[in-house]
Amino acid sequence: MDVNIPILYVEDDLLSRKVMELLLTRRLGFTNVSIFETSANFVQCLEALSPKPELIFLDIHMLPLSGFDILKLLRTHAAFQRTQIVALTASVMNEEVEQLRNAGFDGVIAKPIDQDTFPETLTRILNGELIWNVL
Repeated sequence: MDVNIPILYVEDDLLSRKVMELLLTRRLGFTNVSIFETSANFVQCLEALSPKPELIFLDIHMLPLSGFDILKLLRTHAAFQRTQIVALTASVMNEEVEQLRNAGFDGVIAKPIDQDTFPETLTRILNGELIWNVL
């Protein structure tokens, strides 16, 4: 696993941000992790990042922009049209997962994050696998 890959996590919940930060940086050793605590001014904040993220985790239920809103912005932005974008949500019923898939996400991870299975799931995502099984 390339621990230098730039990763972005957009999440408005403090505890969720802390858990992801600890998992990515301390447990897995990633060195280039950015975390946005709000979706406000998203495009400006994103464009200021260097290097550009190659993997983006998005919380779905945020304000002022939801994860779906941010996904639309990313998929129409020339620099991020092919970036891997994975939803993180507690709403993982079959029809909700199908909504995420149809919207154009590259996968979904259920919240709260399972710290035991997350490293393997992340490896699969980085290898290009689409993760839709949230059980």
